[in-house]
Amino acid sequence: MYFLTKELYFPPIEMASPEGIVAVGGDLSPERLVLAYNSGIFPWFEDDEPILWWSPPERMVLFFEDLKVSKSMRNIINQRKFKVTFNTAFRDVILNCKKISRKDQQGTWITDNMVEAYCKLHELGIAKSVEVWQDDKLVGGLYGVDLGHVFCGESMFSKVPNASKFAFIALAKQLELANYHLLDCQVYNDHLASLGCVEIDREDFLMVLKSKF
Repeated sequence: MYFLTKELYFPPIEMASPEGIVAVGGDLSPERLVLAYNSGIFPWFEDDEPILWWSPPERMVLFFEDLKVSKSMRNIINQRKFKVTFNTAFRDVILNCKKISRKDQQGTWITDNMVEAYCKLHELGIAKSVEVWQDDKLVGGLYGVDLGHVFCGESMFSKVPNASKFAFIALAKQLELANYHLLDCQVYNDHLASLGCVEIDREDFLMVLKSKF
């Protein structure tokens, strides 16, 4: 296991543990976070743990041509039930992602330090959010790190049915129009799979990450 020091450095991905832990420790400074995401690494840890840096052997991603919009979801979009905005309430989005209860999960990996770290990234124009509104109330959204050609999704939330799906679809369509390569969703879950996300090998993901043009 590689333990980070104050030096701005990550070991080669090949040194990752079988489950994908690349390194332990370090900090959540903007410089380290930017280096991590550009290297295919992200932080994921509990409040009482040291910072764990991950690059899992299989990466959940969305190729935009694979986006699945169900008939019921298309009806919701056509009904204009929700309004979507971008980067207008980043802190509110990340705090809702932190607080929302999730099935089969106790607590959250979004610590207070992570909230402040990603809010700082947002101030620098690197972390971005999608907000979903219903009757002028924030009912869903997501946030992530924008690398300019790959968007690394971090977390999403819904206070009403389908709000996070609406945010995800809106983001995917915007990224496709801007010629992004893919939307990184990090690790598998059924919700993401239902939207068309698939797992690819870490090596394939890193190739896309390095292909900026």
